[in-house]
Amino acid sequence: MEILGKILGNPARVKIMRLFLVNRSKNFTNQEVIKRSRVSKEVLRKELNLLSAVGFIKKRAAGWSLNPFFEYVAEFENLLLGSDILSQEAILDNFKKVGRVRLFVISGIFIKNRDSRADVLIVGDKLKRGKIEEGIKKIEAEIGGELTYVVFDTKEFLYRLDMYDKLVRDILDFPHEVVLQSKELSAQMLKKA
Repeated sequence: MEILGKILGNPARVKIMRLFLVNRSKNFTNQEVIKRSRVSKEVLRKELNLLSAVGFIKKRAAGWSLNPFFEYVAEFENLLLGSDILSQEAILDNFKKVGRVRLFVISGIFIKNRDSRADVLIVGDKLKRGKIEEGIKKIEAEIGGELTYVVFDTKEFLYRLDMYDKLVRDILDFPHEVVLQSKELSAQMLKKA
């Protein structure tokens, strides 16, 4: 993200462009762009003016939307959505103070698998749901789209794993990446496999 921000002028522009690319058919008011991209009103005004002037977005009655006829849409989509959106370390940094995380799995948008049931799976103890939601919102602002996430305490996760819960199986049996896994939980999961 830092490199793209430097090349394209700033990280706010990258966030705003991703928002429109991920949500091609949606219209956004200024307030919605501010909320979803987490940029200031002053930065937003400047970036919307620039993106509108080059034809990347269009102003409509319902707000701003991606201009589907912009000649470089495909190229920007490849650049901004095709590259690794965030590193695993950058993702984990958003969840340092959420409690004792024992398993952190990414899938879906992070590995370019649109069929995944969840983008993030978090398993742990003494988890703070508010802090988790805050971390999810930060990542959503970076990637430009909404994330589907699942949070379990360790005991419930192991129970669901043991019962062959469809949601848990759909996440773990299909393409995913384990970003963090404690040794204790790994041993417990091996016993249940």
